[in-house]
Amino acid sequence: MGSDPTISTTNIDVRRADQRFTTRIGWLDSKHSFSFGRHHDPTNTGHGLLLVNNDDIVRGGAGFDTHPHRDMEIVTWVLSGELEHRDSEGNHGVLYPGLAQRMSAGRGILHSEKNHSDTTDVHFVQMWVRPDTTGIDPGYEQRDINDALVDGGLVPIASGKGHRTAVSIHQRDAVLWGGRLAAGETVTVPDDHHVHVFVPVGSADLVGADLDDAGRLGTGDAVRLTDAGSLDLTAGDSGAEVLIWATA
Repeated sequence: MGSDPTISTTNIDVRRADQRFTTRIGWLDSKHSFSFGRHHDPTNTGHGLLLVNNDDIVRGGAGFDTHPHRDMEIVTWVLSGELEHRDSEGNHGVLYPGLAQRMSAGRGILHSEKNHSDTTDVHFVQMWVRPDTTGIDPGYEQRDINDALVDGGLVPIASGKGHRTAVSIHQRDAVLWGGRLAAGETVTVPDDHHVHVFVPVGSADLVGADLDDAGRLGTGDAVRLTDAGSLDLTAGDSGAEVLIWATA
């Protein structure tokens, strides 16, 4: 008998913080979940539609000078400090924790990202998703979702599916969920073909599968889920901030 095409293979791939590629220069400490820049591993180029998950700390008074992007949906989420954005379309914003930003590179855009403070580090995660349409006009959006985060649970941060509280992305098959989970708080991880769970702050336990100690995620740890079904995530004793991409 032939195989049943409706049966998917479940895959739970835990990636530890110290397994990430690292770029360290005087003003930047950047950790890359996937191949990025000079770091290239042909077996680690993304998960589903998520191509970049960079965990960056930029020192005071420093930042990324003007540089180009094309045909990419770029979402930036600040964890602490403030990040200043400028681009060739005339957009300007200062990002702080809870203010979601989306930049659509489209047919081409130039932008810079600088620490808004001369003395305090800024810590942020920048994520790139493949768009569903190329060659669009460049675009920019930011939205404060702090009020939604206060209630706990997971909140849509960036969405191609029309979530009202989220910044919109030009990818109909992707949603970024985020949460600031209190100690012991449990959320259900969104169920999709590809799900990337990242814990940039704190710790959490992934439950609902036979993971044993592998399901304990510390700061900087991630898990890549492929057709894994509904799993629960419980914050550790100090709570956790989590970022979860659910994509095709």
